[in-house]
Amino acid sequence: MERKNFAVLCAAVLCFWLFALALGTAEGVGLRAVMHPEERAVSADVEEAAEGILLPTAAAAPQLDLNCRAAILIEQGSGRVLYEKNADERVPIASITKVMTLLLAFEAVHDGRLTMETPVPVSEHAYHMGGSQIWLEPGEHFTLDEMIKAICVSSANDAAVAVAELVGGSEPAFVEQMNARAASLGMEQTSFRNACGLDAEGHLSTARDVAAMSRTILNTCPEVLHYTGIWTDTLRGGATCISASATRNGLSLIAVILGAPSSADRFDAATTLLDYGFGAYEAAPLPKLEAQPLQITVRGSAAGSVPLDYSALPETVLVEKGSGASLHTELTLPEELEAPVEQGQTLGKAAVYQGEALLEEYEVRAEADAPRMTVRDAIGLLWQSLTGAA
Repeated sequence: MERKNFAVLCAAVLCFWLFALALGTAEGVGLRAVMHPEERAVSADVEEAAEGILLPTAAAAPQLDLNCRAAILIEQGSGRVLYEKNADERVPIASITKVMTLLLAFEAVHDGRLTMETPVPVSEHAYHMGGSQIWLEPGEHFTLDEMIKAICVSSANDAAVAVAELVGGSEPAFVEQMNARAASLGMEQTSFRNACGLDAEGHLSTARDVAAMSRTILNTCPEVLHYTGIWTDTLRGGATCISASATRNGLSLIAVILGAPSSADRFDAATTLLDYGFGAYEAAPLPKLEAQPLQITVRGSAAGSVPLDYSALPETVLVEKGSGASLHTELTLPEELEAPVEQGQTLGKAAVYQGEALLEEYEVRAEADAPRMTVRDAIGLLWQSLTGAA
């Protein structure tokens, strides 16, 4: 396949799906989705994604009319669950699988193992994938950037498997990496059997796990949004799904719908979830700390003190709409420390309260090392004090 034909095919498919998305998106909601019929893949939109931590359970919420098998709504930054329905039921996920494939590909780029210009060869195995594809030919090479476009625009199984073979060495080895990454994200109910989402026994996940995976790629690989709006796919039986992200007034939400009977039901359910979330919650500015020291004295170190890192504190906090005025933040820090202190070491915490209720706690860390003073350090300090040297 010539590179020109490849580009024309991707552009045509992209125009079609952008038109479909425009018709299916409710005004003001701004869906960015990953759809799949019985489970369509996720769209992707910074607090770093917390790894190995299960998403919390939703608080009491109204019963929404969602025509689907399972659903969940979470806040993207914290992962807090705002609504759920059968969120731990294991179901097939079709091309939502490709979200994990993309996540591992982007992480390989972040780690320096690959670049977006790395050539991706097409093997006989990738060529014979079937299903949604762009008809790659064995022996062809396209850049990783081009293959990711094909995965995101056309949900191409052949491109997904070719990328999996590049990253993992083979598809089976890559699937092992997928399952290991899922475990690290706390996706306890997910098991992958291939890199593209073709029907396979035991290839299952849940709405909660899909939300965790979606949140991770959105928070740690925001470049995915340069490539994708939606994936679509159909499982035997015709069920559909979607994982959609949307941001309004600084609040970013992720809605996952699995097992909707039709594409219209899928969009309606996602829109209902997002409208509920934006109507009931807001991103309130984090109250400023009354006192925010820049450093702490360190005894037994030539450094004398260590600077403080407050970067873990977010700009906003998720609260019920209209309740932000009752927020306040309290800082807990020791008056001094004993050497040694290592960069990144947790030294204290900033707690956010709503009235008397604790909402969140954030770590305050050391921004630099403060090693234990050596004899040489002590002699040097003594000499400086005697000579007045700086």
